[in-house]
Amino acid sequence: MKKVLVIGSGISGLTTAIECASKGIEVLLVSPFPSERAQSVLAAGGINAALDHKNEQDSVESHIEDTLKGGCFLAGRRSVTGLCETAPEILEWLEHLGTVFSRTKEGRIDQRAFGGQSHRRTCFCGASTGKQIVTALVMEARRYEGLGLIKRLLWTDFHSGLIRDGICYGARLFNEGTRQLEDITADATVIATGGQNALFGKTTGSTQCDGYTAGMLFLQGAELKNLEFIQYHPTTIHTGQKMMLISEAARGEGGRLYYEDNGKRVYFMEDLYGENGNLMPRDVVSRTMYELNRPVFLDVTFLGKKKILERIPEIYDLCMKYRGIDISKESIPVEPSVHFFMGGLAVNLRHETNIRNLYAVGECASMYHGANRLGGNSLLAAVYSGRIAARAITDTEGIGPAPDLSASLAEDMKKLKAGYAIENGFSVMHVRKILAELMHEKLGIVREETELKKGIGEVSHLLDTVDKLRFDASELPYFNYSIKGILTLAGAVLTAAESRKETRGAHVRRDYPDTNEEYRAATIISCRDGKINTRLDREGAYES
Repeated sequence: MKKVLVIGSGISGLTTAIECASKGIEVLLVSPFPSERAQSVLAAGGINAALDHKNEQDSVESHIEDTLKGGCFLAGRRSVTGLCETAPEILEWLEHLGTVFSRTKEGRIDQRAFGGQSHRRTCFCGASTGKQIVTALVMEARRYEGLGLIKRLLWTDFHSGLIRDGICYGARLFNEGTRQLEDITADATVIATGGQNALFGKTTGSTQCDGYTAGMLFLQGAELKNLEFIQYHPTTIHTGQKMMLISEAARGEGGRLYYEDNGKRVYFMEDLYGENGNLMPRDVVSRTMYELNRPVFLDVTFLGKKKILERIPEIYDLCMKYRGIDISKESIPVEPSVHFFMGGLAVNLRHETNIRNLYAVGECASMYHGANRLGGNSLLAAVYSGRIAARAITDTEGIGPAPDLSASLAEDMKKLKAGYAIENGFSVMHVRKILAELMHEKLGIVREETELKKGIGEVSHLLDTVDKLRFDASELPYFNYSIKGILTLAGAVLTAAESRKETRGAHVRRDYPDTNEEYRAATIISCRDGKINTRLDREGAYES
């Protein structure tokens, strides 16, 4: 019987595990925490499908074109077509599993407007869609756990891939309880570890999604794609711990952005783009707010408290809890924040990486969103990519026995105990704080070559420095050994951004303000013998 190792237990990891188990394949689902704590739970707004429940003549073809246009025509048509064509069936499947969608008076799944879309096609569960989907998937996964086809390994972190000669035989894992490393072999390994939030510190996402896995696999030969495309969500609020997302659902319900000028409200998005200006794609709204360089507010008071509590209750609760703002009476002070990473591990149409038997799904894989993701497409892609990878694994022959890796395991364990930590050593979290400040400064909404090159140099200096540091033993060893992979990924992101000398979607260059058709291709970045190389993929190897 085949054995599959899935690293990460959010929506994409759960879907992969469930689909593999449904085909009789044994799955080990690994994560440092239960699925209920995955970043997927934070996804608020909704999931897209051209159901046309609003009788607006929506269609799959329209969904495809909106996705391609929103991504500035950098995503591949074949991959996007598969995503959008399957969306209605995915909604039916999620509902069958118990996802509780909001309903119209007629009893149909309700749909709301989201930015960059020509029709109201975002299905939702209030403003807690991710949480509802995770709950349904967890229950289905437990059914297969009862059958012995899915096993969970919690409080466990990725250390490195078991990769030899371009083949992945599984993964080396760190057990937080025993503080030991263990090798797990598998016929296929699926990475479902989310985005790269820790590179930027405070974002709308979980810092548990730190990008280390992608950085380590990059050092081990896996190629990365489109790292320069980082989506800033235009409407977030600042709190002590993180940036809290004010879901696009608020604007989908009619919320209006404005700034004040001499006591008068200026509805700048409507002035620039017409009555639907507040629902322009996220890169456009964020860039406009950045260029204003003044406080911006989001007003939903006109909806009235009754409708607010019916349609966007989570936003009401969030603003009241974290900022003491009653959004039925006051406007919300909002600002852009890092929210989603279009780039990640490069995968083909089967979600295979360039390393044999190594797959990537969800936000850590780059495939469907091009230069900018449409709201509502991330949850769709998480489910769809998990299903595609599982089906590819089902159709692929298993690999032979893994080579003897005991010597490298012993060496890594020796480093873990002696090399990474001492009493009263240096704090690795301080290094991560320095990195976050650097990335915000050098890789913000608008970039330029001089600053990007400075950033590359500063990350290189940090990499040289951490090789000489001994970290504090009181910190979890995972944080200590992961810093090199995180810094490596940061350098790759800055390098990719410097190499794309144009403005496209979420990548805005002050020194190259125009879109250049020469760059209508994916940026592929690789690491060979310690040297980082970039190239443009015009051949469609990764369906770009």
